[in-house]
Amino acid sequence: MGVKEADFGGWATKANLKCSDGRMILSGAFQHMDRQQVPLVWQHGHSKAENVLGHAILEHREDGVYAYAFFNSTPQGENAKNLVKHRDIRNLSIYANQLVEKNKVVSHGQIREVSLVLSGANPGAVIDYVNLQHGDGSLTELEDEAVIHTGLEIEHALDELEEEGDEEEIEHAAEDMSIKDIYDAMSPEEQDVVDYMIGAAFEAAKAEASAAHSDETKPGEGDLTHQEGADTKMSRNVFDQSANNEAESKTLSHDDMKAIFADADKRGSLKAAVESYALQHGIDNIETLFPDNKPVTGEIELVKRRTEWVSAVLNGVRRTPFSRIKTFSADLRQDEARAKGYIKGNYKLEEWFGVTKRTTDPTTIYKKQKLDRDDLLDITDFNMVDFLKGEMRLMTEEEFARAVLIGDGRQITDEDKVKDPMGASSGSGIRSIINDHELFVTTLNVNVDDANSSYEEVVDAVMDGMEFYKGTGTPTFFTTIPQLNKFLKARDLNGQRYYKTRQEVADALGVAAIVTVEPMKEVAGLIGIIVNLDDYNVGTDRGGELTTFDDFDIDYNQYKYLMETRASGALIKPKSALVIRKVAATDVVAVPQKPSFNKVTGVVTIPTVTGVVYKNGSGTTLTAGAQTALAAGASTTVYATAASGYFFANDEEDNWEFTRNPA
Repeated sequence: MGVKEADFGGWATKANLKCSDGRMILSGAFQHMDRQQVPLVWQHGHSKAENVLGHAILEHREDGVYAYAFFNSTPQGENAKNLVKHRDIRNLSIYANQLVEKNKVVSHGQIREVSLVLSGANPGAVIDYVNLQHGDGSLTELEDEAVIHTGLEIEHALDELEEEGDEEEIEHAAEDMSIKDIYDAMSPEEQDVVDYMIGAAFEAAKAEASAAHSDETKPGEGDLTHQEGADTKMSRNVFDQSANNEAESKTLSHDDMKAIFADADKRGSLKAAVESYALQHGIDNIETLFPDNKPVTGEIELVKRRTEWVSAVLNGVRRTPFSRIKTFSADLRQDEARAKGYIKGNYKLEEWFGVTKRTTDPTTIYKKQKLDRDDLLDITDFNMVDFLKGEMRLMTEEEFARAVLIGDGRQITDEDKVKDPMGASSGSGIRSIINDHELFVTTLNVNVDDANSSYEEVVDAVMDGMEFYKGTGTPTFFTTIPQLNKFLKARDLNGQRYYKTRQEVADALGVAAIVTVEPMKEVAGLIGIIVNLDDYNVGTDRGGELTTFDDFDIDYNQYKYLMETRASGALIKPKSALVIRKVAATDVVAVPQKPSFNKVTGVVTIPTVTGVVYKNGSGTTLTAGAQTALAAGASTTVYATAASGYFFANDEEDNWEFTRNPA
């Protein structure tokens, strides 16, 4: 179907125009719709067949999508044809869906129909989304509909040109119009307006240059003169609305404008053509003709740590509607807790085991900001308040998730530190998994920095350490990208990689997934944490959830914003996490042995083991051999520690409790 047959043509949608809600359509968003046919309807009417006025052929162009429209022979189609012919209707609009958007930039979609509309609603593109939610920075396919107005008038009606019999003009109108063609197609009144505005801008540039060189330049030098015989005059600068300029000013002629536009077609840039013309006429500061730079996305691009892991932590933890947490645990691994066989006539001994309790109370985490009202009013390129609140939420959530895994990293004396009650004692705050008591966390140590080591040793250590994991289900491995890459780069003797994908590493470690956490790089010697966060409880009382407050300080003319939460956090299941650390390359593994014990005499005998030092509960080193006998019913605990230059593979078998039988 030839373009000569089209009843009219016009822009269906224009690219790179900022929408009223800050969104923008890329030039290639509808490129796949090139040469496709869609219905031409009236005012996006989809409910009645009589609303269909014909069809449109779409043409992808660098500036957007152009539509060639063909009316049908229905009464409605003929009526619409006359309305367009007489310029009673001047605007087109499209209906599109399946839009793909990232950072408020639409990069893909499906045009379902083109509509004649009474008006373009707003200058530039306007997208009226229906019930859409957009993730920050995420790529989303939107199934909901969108009505997109260009705000531009229909450019030409081909049937009017045909009635005049100008075949060459019909062919030219169907092609991409050049800058000169657009100018020539304007009415004389429209050309006068363009001449006036560009001439006014030239006058502003000339006046500024003249003021700077008033001692060297004679009055009138450098003026752009109207062609001989023309009488059009400009009395004031359109960009300076003062009426004090009584000096006679002159504008560019139509011939000058045509020459500029013709040169723009050759150069491919109107700006370059105007600059060239200005240089020929001695005009400085030509940049005043062109608009200021505009932000591409309408947002501040953040330079930050990767935060994808934050949602994995916050969505993975268990949540309770109370913030004060109490946990009880009983260690049944001691021999004294075992069931016993009975011999007739013997005395029956009671079983023995210890019960421990700890409580965790809430702490407050906050983020505070302020803005001067003057600055807020001066910022017009984007919504500063929305940005500020988004930044506060992002950083608060990251800090909370960091506190759960590794603590906030600040010194204990820092008043900004998020409280981390380490060990088994009761306290308030967010208990970090990495610093928690060995009743809840097992630490695995591995030497992977010596010349003969590889990260297969980490896999072996985790396989052995899973014996001590008592957590819920299959856990997750939290690590860093550099540590993960150590697994992925590991090769066998033939140069083949052990693991080709992240999932293969996860399968080898026996975990469900691997999540990379950038702040974990700040912890020296840490390889990773294995835990199911369903065993970690975050408690918040009513009103303590993450809440935003704002206020205005009338004395200092400042808006102030506060975002805070009051919550507690702790592992609630014993032996529910593994922490994998690496030791110095020169360290040697040592294996502690359990001391022997006579329940009847109450004598503990300390063995001699290379690299192992035994101590009692008060920290006193115990010499090898028999120790002082315990009193009847008394108990003692012996601890094994690694000597300098040695390390234990884990901390599970480094302490033992002994109790002498009662009298």
